[in-house]
Order: sequence, then C-alpha cells, then structure tokens
Amino acid sequence: MKIIFFGTPEFAVPTLSSLLTHPEFEVVAVVTQPDKRRGRGNQLMPSPVKMAALNHSLPVLQPSRIKKDTETIAQLRAAEADVFVVVAYGQILSQEILDIPNIACVNVHGSILPKYRGAAPIQRCLYEGEKETGITTMLMDAGMDTGAMLLKDFAGITLLDNADSLGDRLSEIGADLLVETLVKFRDGKIEAIPQNEAEATYAPMIKGVDFVLDWSKSAIALHNQVRGFHPDCTTTFRGNSLKVMATAPVGPEYWLQLPPELRVLEREWPVLSQLSGENGAVVKLVKGLGAIVQTGNGLLLLREVQLAGKKVQSGVDFANGTRLAAGEIFGGVEVKG
Repeated sequence: MKIIFFGTPEFAVPTLSSLLTHPEFEVVAVVTQPDKRRGRGNQLMPSPVKMAALNHSLPVLQPSRIKKDTETIAQLRAAEADVFVVVAYGQILSQEILDIPNIACVNVHGSILPKYRGAAPIQRCLYEGEKETGITTMLMDAGMDTGAMLLKDFAGITLLDNADSLGDRLSEIGADLLVETLVKFRDGKIEAIPQNEAEATYAPMIKGVDFVLDWSKSAIALHNQVRGFHPDCTTTFRGNSLKVMATAPVGPEYWLQLPPELRVLEREWPVLSQLSGENGAVVKLVKGLGAIVQTGNGLLLLREVQLAGKKVQSGVDFANGTRLAAGEIFGGVEVKG
C-alpha cells in the first residue's frame, strides 16, 4: 500500500514511524508545514515530522497553502498513492486533494468523535474536565473532522494528566490504531459509520486569552485550564508575569486521585479547611510542597511555576526563593503586612 503522510507536530511522529516499520506499507512522501522560526536565536526549525522524514531519506513537501499550490498538487497526483494518511497536519485539504488517492484519505484524530472536532481536541477535553478520551480513525471529507468513522480506541484521563502526557499516550494509541485501520479497511473488515451531528462538539484553536488565569474561577476549573493549556497559563506575581505550569486541587474529593507525595495535604486538611482569603491569595505554605492559593471555590496547590526569564521551578523552590508569604496575591496587588 503506497502512502503519502501528512503531519506536523511530535504527536504525528509515532504514526509515521509505525508506517515506516510495517512491511505492508510504503511511505512515498511526507507533507508537513513550512519551517518556522523558534527559540532565542529565531532560527528556522523543521517540524518534528520533517525531521523524522529526513532521517529516513523521504521526500518532503512543505507548501504554505496546500489548496492553492498547484505544484504540490501535481506532485501528489504523480505519486499515485493508494492512501493519504493525515495526523495533525495543520491545513485543511480541499476536495480536489481528497479525491487524489486511489483508495481513501484516512485521518487520525485525538478524540472520540463526534466530540471535540477541530484543532485542539486533547487540550479542550482536559479543559472541560473529561475523564476519558481516545483516538478515532475516519475517512476524510471536506468538513472539519466530519467524515465517517472507522475505528476507535479509548484512554482514561487522570487528575494530574496534562496536554503533554495525554498527548504522548494518545499518539502511541493512534499509531497502532492507524495500522489496524488500514489493514482492516483494505480487507473489507471495517464498516465506515457516519457521525451523529447532534452529538458533535468542537475544540477550537487555542488563543492568548485562554492562557490567562482568573482566580475567581473554581480550583478544579483553574487546574483543568493549567493542565489543558500546559505549559502556557499565566498570572501576575509582584507585578511580573508568572507561568503556572502544574497545580493540584485540594480537598477530600481529590485525595484518592493524588500521588503519594501529595497525600500530605490530607493530613493538613483540618487546618486548610478552616482557611480563607481573597481570590488568588496565598492562604498557607505547606512544607515540602509550596503555596496553597484561594480560588473562587476551593484551594489550589501551585506545584510548578516559571518566573519570566527564569527556569521552571517546583512550587516549594519558588516559595523559598521568593520568600513567599501568606497573604500575597497572584493576579493582583501584593498585600503587605
């Protein structure tokens, strides 16, 4: 089976690697997004998929607007591929392109469709506090993740999962599911099932406003925001920007979901449950863990943060290094005793 692979981020690399090691598939070319400038040196950097493709000496196409790129479309036709495989490519394919392969265009999507169609399904399902997600393979059409579904595989979500950890697990699931999908589809062992439009939800692209923490929200809502949009959520601290990269909600309903190193919070609960403060205020510093912050509903532990221009720190190192005190406020003006 001759395949052209479309993909860009690290999430897509395991699927490409799986295809390259399977004896029944021949990846004849890779299509990925153009190189982007990244890092302090602002240097052009290839996508993870491009790097993987070059390591296997595969031809790489990088159109800036694939629907308008007649040269790329001509190259896709000339390849006479059986299947186009698409995994987080980052551009919408026109019907003209979808009609090129001999068999089909198959997409690997990071949710259980029809929930969380769109650009950020992993991030949005965490933000919404889902307990389960997964991977869906589907036949592509001209809509946004609206094609008929082929296979699904499920994955549980833990309280401390973030977009990176969940994305890593789903990328491996997707790699295996795609191979199973192609083999069964070729052999006529899968029936494509149309999506139920009434059950569809959407996962829009993440914007800058999504990163800003509003301490009037509940502890669990803030926790879901931090882990869903990891590692970019921000607040202010002493007039400067502070990234909040990992948190944990505090309360009896969470004890069994926390790892052993955080279970000390259960012993502190008789004291913590009596504390209160303004939204965003530090109500207590727990030895070995760091700051407990008041939210609009409940308490939140800051597990990992990053001051502007500094390295990532654990919550306890941040508290010690800044001499953080109870009563100080994140997202507002410092309260001085």
